[in-house]
Amino acid sequence: MSNNNNEMKKELGMGAAMATVVGCVIGSGVFFKPTAIYTATGGAPGLAIIAWVVTSLVCLCAAMTFAEIAILIPETGGMPVYLKKVFGDRVGYLCGWMQTVVFYPGLVAALAVAVANQAKLFLGDGMVVPVAIVCIIIMVVLNCMGAKVGGAAQTIFTVAKLIPLVLIMIFGFIRGNGNPIFDPMLGEGLKFGSVLGQLMIAVLFAYEGWTNVGAIAGEMKDPGRDLPKAIVGGVALIMAVYIIINLAYLWVLPADVMMNLESPASAVAMQIFGNMGGKIVSVGIMISAGGACNGFILSGSRTALYMAEQGDLPGSKALSKISGTGVPINCIFLIGILGAIYALTGQFDLLTNLGTFVGWVFYTLTFLAVMAYRKQAPDLKRTYKVPAYPVIPIIAIISGLYVLLNQLFMAGPDARKVAVGGIILVLIGLPVRAIFTKKKAA
Repeated sequence: MSNNNNEMKKELGMGAAMATVVGCVIGSGVFFKPTAIYTATGGAPGLAIIAWVVTSLVCLCAAMTFAEIAILIPETGGMPVYLKKVFGDRVGYLCGWMQTVVFYPGLVAALAVAVANQAKLFLGDGMVVPVAIVCIIIMVVLNCMGAKVGGAAQTIFTVAKLIPLVLIMIFGFIRGNGNPIFDPMLGEGLKFGSVLGQLMIAVLFAYEGWTNVGAIAGEMKDPGRDLPKAIVGGVALIMAVYIIINLAYLWVLPADVMMNLESPASAVAMQIFGNMGGKIVSVGIMISAGGACNGFILSGSRTALYMAEQGDLPGSKALSKISGTGVPINCIFLIGILGAIYALTGQFDLLTNLGTFVGWVFYTLTFLAVMAYRKQAPDLKRTYKVPAYPVIPIIAIISGLYVLLNQLFMAGPDARKVAVGGIILVLIGLPVRAIFTKKKAA
C-alpha cells in the first residue's frame, strides 16, 4: 500500500537517533586513520594524541552549537534547511547540493572501501572495488525496507561495532607493551602548525556523521526532547571512546609501526588476541564500517529528498516519491549509485579528505547561522541553548576556519588539490541551480 500523502512516517525514537549519531560516527576513521595520522607526524605519537583531544573538544563544541538550530528547525533535510532559513536560498541550496552530490555519496564510498580493505584479510587483494560495491548494494536494500528497519539495523550495527572497540580498549592495556605515548612530540623537520591541521582533518573524519541525525529530524517522534540529547550525548560518548582506544593502540604498537600499516586496528587486535582472535575482531571492524555506511545512506537520502521536494535536482519529481514502506526510495538509489561510482576509485583517504573538507565549509556556516539566528529571531522560544554562549560557537567557528585555511594554504599541494577540487564540485551547483530556477519560472 502506497503512502498517498507522500509524507515521511514519524517512527524514530531516542534510541534510533542516538544510534544514528554513534553509528554514523564510529565507522572506519578510528580504525583506519591512525596510518594517515602517524604518517603526518613522521611516526611520532605526541602531537597525534594532542590532536585527538583538541579535535574531540572542537567536535563537542560544534555539537553543542549545532544542536540549538537543529532543535529550532526539526525538519527532514538538516543543514540545507537551517542555512536556507538564516542565509537565504542560494546558501541552503549549495549545502544541499554539496551533501547530495559530494559529501554523502563520497563518504558512503569511503566507508564501503574501508569494509573492502578489511575484507582483504579473508579474500586477498584485488577485490576491493567489487566488495565495496556489494556493501553499498546491501545497505541500499536495507534502507529501502523502511525507516523502522533502517533504524533497527543501525541500532544493531552500533551495538555490534562497540564489541571490537571494548575488546581493544580493555585488553590493549592489559597485554600491551607500554610504548611511549607523548614522546617524541613530532618528527624531525616537520612544522607544528601545518601538521596539526592535517591531523585535525583526519580526526574530523573519524567524527564525521554527528550531524546526520538532523537530516532525519522530520521522522523523529519527539525531536524537541530527543534531538539535543542524541547529538551532544552521542558526541560526548564517542569522544571518550576515541581518546581511550587511541591510547590503547599506542600501548600495543608504537606510532612508527602503525604509520606503515594499512589496517592498524586489525594489527593491534592480532597482536593482542593472536591471528584467529584478530580476524574475529576484524569482522567486527567490517560491521562497524558497514553500519556507518548504512547510516550515511539513511541520512543522505533524506537530504536528497529535501532537495528534490524543492525542485532543485534533475528528476526531482521521481526523486520526491515516497515508497509504500515510507522511505524516499529513489533518493536512496541516487546516493547508492553515486557512492558506487566514487567507490571505483578505491581510495579511502582521498574520499574521506574530500568529504570532510566540503562538509566543514558548511558546518562552519551553520555555527555562524546559530549566532545570526539569535539576532534574527531573538524572541523565539529556545528549549535548548548553547552553553556558555557565545564562547562555544566562536570556538567552533575559529576551529572550522583553521582547518579549512590549513588545507588550502598550509598542508601541501596534495591537500590543496583535494580542497580546490571540492570547492569546484560545490560551485558547479550554481549553474545547475540557475537552470532549474529558469525551468521553474517558465
